[in-house]
Amino acid sequence: MTSAPKSAAASEEASEDQMQRIPLADAKLDGPLFRRKLMAWYKSHARELPWRGVSDPYRTWLSEVMLQQTRVAAVIDHYESFLRKFPTMLALALAPESEVLAIWSGLGYYRRARLLHKTAQFLTRERAGVLPSTSAELRTLPGIGEYTSAAIASIAFGESVAVVDGNVERVLLRLTGRSEVKTAAARAFVQKKASALIPKRHVGEGINAAGDHNQAMMELGATLCLPRAPLCLHCPVYSMCKTRGEHVTLPRAAQLSRPVAYLLSLRKRGTVTEVLLELRADEASLMPGMYELPPLPLDAVQGREPLLRLRHAITNTNYYVQVFAAHGPEDSGLRRAVPAAKGDLHWVLTSRLGSIPLTGLARKALQRLDVMAVKLPKLPAATTGMANTTAV
Repeated sequence: MTSAPKSAAASEEASEDQMQRIPLADAKLDGPLFRRKLMAWYKSHARELPWRGVSDPYRTWLSEVMLQQTRVAAVIDHYESFLRKFPTMLALALAPESEVLAIWSGLGYYRRARLLHKTAQFLTRERAGVLPSTSAELRTLPGIGEYTSAAIASIAFGESVAVVDGNVERVLLRLTGRSEVKTAAARAFVQKKASALIPKRHVGEGINAAGDHNQAMMELGATLCLPRAPLCLHCPVYSMCKTRGEHVTLPRAAQLSRPVAYLLSLRKRGTVTEVLLELRADEASLMPGMYELPPLPLDAVQGREPLLRLRHAITNTNYYVQVFAAHGPEDSGLRRAVPAAKGDLHWVLTSRLGSIPLTGLARKALQRLDVMAVKLPKLPAATTGMANTTAV
């Protein structure tokens, strides 16, 4: 017996029911659809950041170096201050390293600033101040690795190369229903997926397909696909995601804790005030050539009340900091307790603190103690009506 043919509506209903029974892990990611959804969201929701929409590769390079392992909010003010001081690659190349470190102070990971400076000098000397335009060439420069080279090449020059940072990796793992695994194979999988989604090179008036896509992927991870409590219901590709929530991640290494003590010693010279700082040796493994408050042995401050307590994190260590003031009869005792060599200690005018390379901790402590002026971030100008968001 031949069964009666199904109606079109019945066939469509059966097809939809069958699709609902297909495990999400077996569904294939539709690249063109994903890109359309992502870019529609990005064009209307991208944050206005000072390094977006620029046409100078130097500025793109600077922003990408600053953004390495650093929050966007911390970068914005430093980026603009840096460009006021060094508006061109030539200005950066001609500056002494101490001035570069002074402007960088507070961003941390000072090796980035040193390599940025050395690379600017190299490019000025050997390439007439012109950055290479491909990711392969960029990777040959000091301080520019796989991620940074891809970001500069795509955003500044339109190369069709995928950027994979922590945000992009998280987005792709959740899209494909994978857990976090720190192996070469897992890394290759993420890179392959990212490369499969990147659009072909298309650069024109107001258009940079690859650069826009990479920035949209990073924006999605930074603003919606968060490590904890992702905002899934606002995600433009929620319907295509196989995880729809937090994915399984590896346990993070426990933060270490370390108590440290520092000396604050001030003196008056006429109408000016000076503060005693220690200059770290150029051979120091951590923050060489930077000024800091003189460290004190913990046994030298037992029983004393600190002037300031604060917490300061560097990579995986929380430093519980106490700053002790040297004044009155206790002043000479605390000074003698400083283990630094006399030649490493310098009296510095408090008015010059903003122009010398200070460690981030020293800057934070001196500002909290009102020894150093706090430079307030610039607030965006008030506008009427709805603000426009411009993508790259």
